[in-house]
Amino acid sequence: MKITTEKLQQINAIDRDTHQDQYNFLASALNKKGVDSNEIIKKLSDFQVAIPSWALGAGGTRFGRFSFFGEPSSLTEKIEDVGLIHGLTKSAGAVSLHIPWDIPEDYKAIRELAASLDIKFDAVNSNTFQDQPGANHTYKYGSLCNSDKEVREQAIAHNKEVISIGEQLGSKSITVWLADGASFPGQSNFQRSLQHTEDSLKSIYSVLPDDWKMFIEYKPYEPSFYSTVIQDWGTSFMLANACGEKAYTLVDLGHHLPNTNIEQIVSTLMWKGKLGGFHFNDSKYGDDDLTVGSIKPYALFLIFNELVYGMEHNPQNPELSWMIDASHNLKDPLEDLIQSLEAIISTYAKALLIDQHLLREAQLAHDVVKCQEILQDAYNTDVRPLVKEARSRMGGALNPLFAYRELKIREQLIGERGRNTVATGL
Repeated sequence: MKITTEKLQQINAIDRDTHQDQYNFLASALNKKGVDSNEIIKKLSDFQVAIPSWALGAGGTRFGRFSFFGEPSSLTEKIEDVGLIHGLTKSAGAVSLHIPWDIPEDYKAIRELAASLDIKFDAVNSNTFQDQPGANHTYKYGSLCNSDKEVREQAIAHNKEVISIGEQLGSKSITVWLADGASFPGQSNFQRSLQHTEDSLKSIYSVLPDDWKMFIEYKPYEPSFYSTVIQDWGTSFMLANACGEKAYTLVDLGHHLPNTNIEQIVSTLMWKGKLGGFHFNDSKYGDDDLTVGSIKPYALFLIFNELVYGMEHNPQNPELSWMIDASHNLKDPLEDLIQSLEAIISTYAKALLIDQHLLREAQLAHDVVKCQEILQDAYNTDVRPLVKEARSRMGGALNPLFAYRELKIREQLIGERGRNTVATGL
C-alpha cells in the first residue's frame, strides 16, 4: 500500500489550526531567547534514522512470540514498510539490512524500489551468531574468536560477502556484532580469543572499499554470560584502532551494564574521532530493546547533549550513522517504530535548545546550580510543535501515529498479506 498526499493532507487538516497556534507561540518564545526556530527545524528535517529490517515484524523472547499479522515476508515488503514509516514521519529515510535474511534476488529492482520511496541503504549487518543451513562449521563456541581456524575463516568469508552485497545496494558501511564469548570460567583463554578476533577483523577490514566504514559493536553479556570478547567500548575502540582509520566503535544504548554513564562514553569517542554509529532503544534492566525514551527519557537527553556538542565541536569525528535497534513483542512493530522516531527527534530538538554558550560560562564559573537549570530548561520545553512543523514542511503527518491508525495501515497490510505471514530474520 502507499500513502497518498491527498489523504495525508486531509488528516493533517484536523489539527492544522491548533498546531499553527502552538507553533507560533513556541517560535515567538524561542525568538525572545535568541533561538531561530527555522534553524532548529532545518536540523530536525535533515536528521534521518535507519530502520532495521528485523524490526518490522513482531519480535520475541525466549518464552514466546506474538504476531501482529500482515508482517513483511520478503525484502520487498520490508522496504515498503519502511516507506510507510518514512512517508508518515519523514525521518526514517534509510533501511539497515541483515544478511543472510535480506539478500536481494534482483538488486536493480530493490534499488529502484528503495529510491522510489526515498529510502537509502544504511549499514549492512553480518550474522555469525547463528548457524545457517548448509554451513560447514558451527558458531556454537564462537565465530571470529574461535580457536578453530576453519570456523574463523568461515565467519570472515561471510562478512566479506556481506560487504559485497552492500556494495551492490549502495551501502557504505558494515556493522559487526559478535555473540562470541564464554558462559563458564576456564571455557576459553581471554587473550587468545581477543587476538583471534583482532586478526579476523583485520582480515575483513582488508577488503573494505575506500569509501566504506566498519562499525564494531560491543556488549557486556548475552548470549554469553561469563565473558564477552568485545565486552565494552574500550575493547571496541582498541580493535577499531588496530584495524585502521575506517573502523569505528558503534554504541548501542542497551549494550551497557546498569547505570553506565553512556553520555561520557559518547563524548570520549567523539573527541577521539572514533564514534561511527549509534543504535537507539531503551531498557530497565539490561538489553531490553524497548521503545526509545519509554523508560529513561532524561538519560537519552543527556546523551543527545553530548552528541550535539560533538557534532559541533569534533570535526575529527565522521558523520554519524543512526539506527533504531528494538524488539517488538507487545506492540504493532510499525507503531513502536513511530513512537521511537518521535522520541528521538523530540529529544534531539531539546538538546538543540541548550544554550551551550551560557552552559560553558556556568561551567567555568563552577555554578553547578545554573548548569543544571540550563539543561532542565531545555529538557522541559515542549518541542512537539517544532517537530510537527518540521514534518509538515517535508510533507509528512503532523501526528504520525494518529495518521497510521486513521489510515488503518495494519488492517490494510493484513488484507494484502494475510494473517499468517512471518517476517524473516526473527
